[in-house]
Parts: sequence; structure tokens; C-alpha cells
Amino acid sequence: MTAANQPLRQTVRTTGGIAPRRAAQRVAWLVALVNLAAVEVMFYVAETAKPAPNTLITIGRFLGLHLALLMITQLLLIARLPWLERRIGMDRLTSWHRWVGLSLFWVVLGHPTFVILGYASFYHVSFFDQFVDFTGVVPTLLGMFAAALVVAVVAFSVRLVRRRLSYEAWHAVHMLIYAAITLAIIHQTFEASTFNYSIVTRVYWWTLWTVAVLAFLIGRFLTPLVRNARHRLRVSAVVPEGPDVVSVYVTGRDLQRLRARAGQFMIWRFLGHNRWWQANPFSLSAAPDGQSLRLTAKAVGTTSAGLRQLPVGTRVFVEGPYGALTTMHRRREGTLLIAGGIGITPIRSLLEELNGSAVVLYRVRSDADAVLLAELQELAGSRDARIHVLTGRTGPGNDPFAPEILR
Repeated sequence: MTAANQPLRQTVRTTGGIAPRRAAQRVAWLVALVNLAAVEVMFYVAETAKPAPNTLITIGRFLGLHLALLMITQLLLIARLPWLERRIGMDRLTSWHRWVGLSLFWVVLGHPTFVILGYASFYHVSFFDQFVDFTGVVPTLLGMFAAALVVAVVAFSVRLVRRRLSYEAWHAVHMLIYAAITLAIIHQTFEASTFNYSIVTRVYWWTLWTVAVLAFLIGRFLTPLVRNARHRLRVSAVVPEGPDVVSVYVTGRDLQRLRARAGQFMIWRFLGHNRWWQANPFSLSAAPDGQSLRLTAKAVGTTSAGLRQLPVGTRVFVEGPYGALTTMHRRREGTLLIAGGIGITPIRSLLEELNGSAVVLYRVRSDADAVLLAELQELAGSRDARIHVLTGRTGPGNDPFAPEILR
């Protein structure tokens, strides 16, 4: 290899110090707990100075404060903050997002329910009459709309419902959460009891919302637009790797500034070839070298199946790079990499960047299904690495990862 096309080597810390993922998790939890404590103190001070008419309304206000904090947390989790994303990984952040969303669902049901019940009791009217009365107050009505949108998004994210929807339909419904957040901010602006109790509470909440909204807008919109305008990515080659597997090579300007690493993935859009909303996450199947990027995909869906017909020169729009499967998290000299089927692509790129001893366990039904096997063997031959292809159908008595078979 010439110096121009050698993979970009990264410094690997293998001993000492706290693991990057653990450090990031501690920072995230510390920030969450500090803000939770601040909310509890503000609630206590406000309720002590100006208590609610009854306990039901107090509970409703308490849930309202935590509802706002949960929505801000959710916004930050989907902002794809680079520092968190590279250390914790999108998979784990997505899991957090799911649990926060579930908590948000129950709190968003409880907050208006307790408030309506409390005022219905205070004014000696029925729940329904109090509900109708609230619909005549614009800020409260906007809060109700926000709650309804959140409930709809969560309902469509339930696994049973999610399976019946296309990804594009599910994603479109998921976009309603942004409208819900906008309505919630407007609702909170006019809420005078706790959010706007003092200058301290107003500064606190507006600071939190500003940071969260800016992080989201920068991470999800501004950064991808700037990166794609800078790099001007285009398809440079399309290479079949098998009957239903294809590699796509992408070139552009100043790709070394993209800061992509082996093991990461990007969300790819091929302009003019697919509709704008048809985007797919594909891993980098070769270590980034500052000159080009490569993805390798199997035809399992509309977008991936159409990659073989991609015209050279097609413009490419990417989001990312994302993912924490990088050498940043390597803690020892020896490395074990395990993959199945097309999941070998990030492993192949990692093997290109790793130094030290490495073992790759590659699970496929047959040798013919082992994508990029020749490249893996060539890489293993040039470094201290071993490739074990584990073939056969999985069934009773045939577990390729059973200890005796691995030995």
C-alpha cells in the first residue's frame, strides 16, 4: 500500500484507566441525577410557598415537572451527540430511548388525569365536564394535543403494531414526537404554578430546553447538511461479491475530516435512485483510508436489493458515522471478534485496523455464504490473526458456539 491509501490508524489504549463506555455512562447518570434533584427541590419550594388546592393537583404538578424532564432527556437521546454516541453506541442509546419513551407514556397519561381529577374535585364537577372546560383554555388544550401525540407514537411503537408497519410508515408516525415537544414547550411557557414560579425556575427550564433543542437541531440536521456539502459523496464503483451481495465504493472530498472509524456504520441515501425517506444503516466493510468508503450489503429489502443497479456517479447523502464498535473500546492486546452472515462487514473493517493477536469466529450455513472470506484470510495472513468459519445448520446438538465445539 502507498501512504495515500493506507487505513487511518487510531491510537489504541489497551490498559489502565476507566473504559470509555463506563465513563460516559457515569457522566450521563450524574447529569440525569443532578437535574432530577434540582427538579425535586424546585417542586418542594414552589409547593411550600404556594400549595395546590388538593393532593390530586399536587400529584399532577409533580408528574408535569418530571414529564418535561423526560421529554428533554428523550430529545437529547435522539440528538445523536457524538461524545455519547462514540462511547455508548447507538444500540444502547436506542435502548435507553425505548425505556424513557415507556416512562414518558405513563407519565403523560398520569399528569393530565390527576390535574383534571383534582380540579373536578375542587369545583365539584364531573371528570368529563372538567375536561371539556380545559379544552377552552388554549395552553391547556395544546398540552392535551401534545399528550395525545405522545400516546399515539408509543402505541405505534408497540412491537405487535410495529411489525405490521413498513419502516417508512413507522418513521413518519415517529416524527409526531417533534410536534408533541413543540406543543409541550408552548404549554409549559404558560404554566405559572411551578415552571414559572421564580426567575431561577424560568432560567433553569429555558436553559434545559435551549440546550436540548439546539443539540437536536445540530446533531440531526445541521451537521449532516454541512458534512455532505463539504464531502460531496458519489458512488465510484459497484462490485458484486456474490449472488445477493454487493459492495458499493463511495468517494468524495476531504474524507479524512469525516472521522469515520473501522467498525462504524452510516445511514445511507442514494439520491435519485431511491426516495428520500428510504435510508438504510450499512456498516463500513473496509477501514476508512481518507480516500474512499465502502459498504457491503445483502439483498434483504427494497433498498439493499437495488444497490446492484446503482449507477456510478450517483450522489450519496450520509448521516454518521455512528457506532461504538471501534478500537476505542479495546482493553487488551488480544481480540475476539464474532460475526454471523452479512454481519461480518464491521468485523472485516476492524480486522484491517487491529494490531496484536485476533481471532475471528465467522458463523455461516456454508462456505459459499461466507462473504468477504478471501479478504479476511488475506488480512489474517498479513497479521497475527486466525479466521474460523463455523458452518452448518443450528439445531439440537449442533450449537457452533457450545464450549466443546469452540475448544
